[in-house]
Amino acid sequence: MSYGSSRLRIAILTHSTNPRGGVVHALALADALAELGHRPVVHAPDPAGKGFFRRSVAATRSVPASPAPGDVVAMVEARIEDYVRHFEDAANRQYDVFHAQDGISGNALATLKQRGLIQRYVRTVHHIDAFSHERLCELDRRSIVHADGLFVVSRFWQAQLEAEMSRSSTLVGNGVDTARYSAAPASTDQVLRARLGLRAGPILLSVGGVEQRKNTLGILDAFRQVHAMHRSAQLVIAGGASLLDHGLYRQQFKSRLRDAGLPADAVIETGPLMVDTDMPSLFRLADALLFPSLREGFGLAVLEAMASGVPAVVSHIAPFTEYLGPDDVAWCDPHHAGSIADAALSALAEPLRSRLIANGARVARHHDWSRTARAHIATYQDLREVHYA
Repeated sequence: MSYGSSRLRIAILTHSTNPRGGVVHALALADALAELGHRPVVHAPDPAGKGFFRRSVAATRSVPASPAPGDVVAMVEARIEDYVRHFEDAANRQYDVFHAQDGISGNALATLKQRGLIQRYVRTVHHIDAFSHERLCELDRRSIVHADGLFVVSRFWQAQLEAEMSRSSTLVGNGVDTARYSAAPASTDQVLRARLGLRAGPILLSVGGVEQRKNTLGILDAFRQVHAMHRSAQLVIAGGASLLDHGLYRQQFKSRLRDAGLPADAVIETGPLMVDTDMPSLFRLADALLFPSLREGFGLAVLEAMASGVPAVVSHIAPFTEYLGPDDVAWCDPHHAGSIADAALSALAEPLRSRLIANGARVARHHDWSRTARAHIATYQDLREVHYA
C-alpha cells in the first residue's frame, strides 16, 4: 500500500472477546470503518479460543493467550505480553494504524513502539479507571502518556485528560446499531423470556454485572422499594464479564440480597450473554433500564435501551448530561436509592413513559456509528505508519 492511499489497514486492539463496553465499541467502530471502505481488524487475547461474543462485518483476530493467572496484576501483565509476542512477528504488523482501546493493548503498543517495531499508535480513553493497585494505575497512565494520539467518547473525559495529564484528545462519541437494537419484536424475545424465567413484570434491567462502578447495591436497594409497589417486578442483572476482581463487592451484594426478603426469582443474574440476539431481546423484554452508574465513560447501554423503545433511569452526572436532555431519561441521584426508585416508578407510569420512549428514539437516531468512525479518520491519516518500499 502506498502512503498516499486512502484505504487504511487498521489494527484495533481490545482487552477481551467478551461483551464489555470497550469491546462493543471496538467491533462497532470496525464495522463502520469497513463500511467506509477501510480494512480494520479487531484483535483480542483469546485464551479459550472461542472468538468474539458476536459476529462482525469487519475481520477479527484472536491473539493466542496464556492461561490467566489468579492475581489481577499478573493477569494484566500476561495479557500485555501476549500482545507483544503476537506483534513481534513482522507478518502480524502489516497495518497503517495501530489503535488501542484500553490500557492492556495500549501498554503492548507502547512496548512495541519503544522497541522500534512500530512507529506510533493511538489510544481511545473511554474513562480513567480508579484502580486500587498502584501498578495498574502506572500501566494505565503509561498507555496514555506514550500514545501519539488520543480519542475520547465524551467531553468530560476530554477535560479530565487535559487536567490530569495535559493531553489533548479528539472527541469521537459513540453510536448504536438501530438495525440490531430496535423495538420491533422478534421470535427470540419469548424464547429468552422462558429461558430466564421472566414473568409479566415490570422487568427492570441492569447492564454490566455486579460492580461498584455500576452501583449494583444502589440498584438492589432501589428495586426493593419498587418491588413493594409492584409485587410481580423482577430485576435482571445482565453481563459481568470483567477482567477486574469484583469479589468483595459481589460478596456484599449477595449478603444484601439474602437479607432483602425478596422472592427467590425476583432478582436474576444472567452472566455474560454471548448470543448475538440475546441482548436486543432482553432490552425489548425490559420495561425500564436502571443505569445509575457512579462513573462511566459514556454509557452505551442507554443508547441501546433507547433504540429498543425502553425508557432509561440514569445518573444526573457527566457524561450522561452531555448527550441527554432533561426530558430524554428519568434522572436520578445515584447516591440515594430512593431517588433511583422514584425515577424507576416514574419511568414505568404514564404520561412520562411514552414521552421518554419517543425522546429516546430520537436520541438513538442521532448517534450512528458511521459518524463515530468518520471522526477517527483525520487522526488516522496523520499518524499512519510509513511503509518503505
